[in-house]
Amino acid sequence: MASVTIDKRQKANGDFSYRCTVRVKKNGAIIHRESRTFSKKELANTWGRIRKDDIELNSIILQEKKISIAELIDLYINDADLWGNTGRTKRYVIDMLRDSPIASVLANELKTSDLISHCRMRRDAGAGGATVYHDIAYLRSIMKKALPVFDVKANWKIFEDAVPVLIDMKLVGKSQKRTRRPTENELERLIEALTERQKQQSSKIPFVDILNFSILTCMRIGEVCKIKWEDLNHEHKTVIVRDRKDPRKKEGNHMIVPLLAGSYDIVKKQLETDERIFPYASASVSAGFQRVRNTLGITDLRYHDLRREGASRLFEKGYSIEEVAQVTGHRNLNILWQVYTQLFPHKLHDKFAEE
Repeated sequence: MASVTIDKRQKANGDFSYRCTVRVKKNGAIIHRESRTFSKKELANTWGRIRKDDIELNSIILQEKKISIAELIDLYINDADLWGNTGRTKRYVIDMLRDSPIASVLANELKTSDLISHCRMRRDAGAGGATVYHDIAYLRSIMKKALPVFDVKANWKIFEDAVPVLIDMKLVGKSQKRTRRPTENELERLIEALTERQKQQSSKIPFVDILNFSILTCMRIGEVCKIKWEDLNHEHKTVIVRDRKDPRKKEGNHMIVPLLAGSYDIVKKQLETDERIFPYASASVSAGFQRVRNTLGITDLRYHDLRREGASRLFEKGYSIEEVAQVTGHRNLNILWQVYTQLFPHKLHDKFAEE
């Protein structure tokens, strides 16, 4: 009658938690579900066994009930096909939603006022409009899958009415365009501090090589930590970047990227101890960078800003927008055009002088 499953999940700090879920089915349909998260697997096992025995030994008769957003999120997380294809950022947001007050709302009774309350809570906690929009977009995505995947009713159509209201209230919005580049002094200080960190930390992550490689190749840190030796072409000094981020195509978007300047030499320095050239967790690399950055008192600089720094350097070397796109992987050249025009607004004077 009742079944128990335990899912191991890694937190942002590297620790693990264990979510125990007890389900009861009737005629093939789930009529009851409850779950709790524990810091130790033994505790999760014990709780699951007690609840299972309580249900079966005492012949608890469970009636069909409406499902909460929290329970719907549990279904989503426990579905290997859905959760396995969910990116790290989306997973983080979904986990946060699971522990938010809105999770107690019944999925089929979600109202615009519930979404407004959630957005206000997130805004008051310091989240920006673009960040809060991710909450709404990912929650809508989950709820839209409720009926076809889990045979559960969820009021996902409420988002059609709610989103325009949230935009009008400025509770959600688009992310602001960033123009931040590290200064020469900031880079020198970062490299010096990261060199010292390399000598001290046990995992031996080559922070300086990865930082310089990230700038020279304009790759995202996730891409840097995924490239493989087998995809390296020594003759042409290129590498295949697989499944490159593209809003229109999430998988199979492979690109051959030239290893310009000294990036190829950085690759040759690495030891072939793994199928990957940089066999390290991207989160660990980013975390090390952030700790050093904070220690140095450098503000408003993200690892992703190194990608913009790399593109800006290519423009400064005289590469065209199309050539830079071959390195960065941008399908939308308007984004690179914005980078270019912010660098060289004075070039318009040169055009006028030519007439």
